[in-house]
Amino acid sequence: MTEQIRYLTPGWRDEAEKRLKSELSPERMNFITSSMSNIYLDCPDGKDKYLFFRFEKGLFADLLLGDGEPPDAEFRITGKYETFARISRAELGSQKALMTGKLKLKGNMMKALKLASIADRLNKVLSTIPAIY
Repeated sequence: MTEQIRYLTPGWRDEAEKRLKSELSPERMNFITSSMSNIYLDCPDGKDKYLFFRFEKGLFADLLLGDGEPPDAEFRITGKYETFARISRAELGSQKALMTGKLKLKGNMMKALKLASIADRLNKVLSTIPAIY
C-alpha cells in the first residue's frame, strides 16, 4: 500500500507532479496552453496557500505550491481549503462547486467552460494521491 501524504505539502506536490506528467498526455489535455492558480483559504495551518498549474501545448510545464499570493495565471480559482479537499477526494465536482458558489473563478468564462473537462481530468489524477487532509 502506498504511504499517505499530507495534502498540500511539498511531498504531495511532488507526487502530484509525477502523476500529472505520467497520466496526462498532450492529446488528453487537448494541446492546451493555459495556467491556473487555485487559492486555498483557511488552511489547517492558518495560512492561505496556492497551487499553480501551467500547461504548454498540452504538456505539463509547472506545478508550484506556496503561501500567500500566487503567480499570475489565466484562471484564478478561490475557495476554502475544505472545498478543494472534497474535490481532491472526489467527493465534490469542481463544476458543481463553482455553480454553487463554493469556488470563485476569475478569468475568461467562455474559455473556462471549454476547459471544464480538462480540469476534471486534472482533478481525477489528483484524487488518486493517497492523502491525509
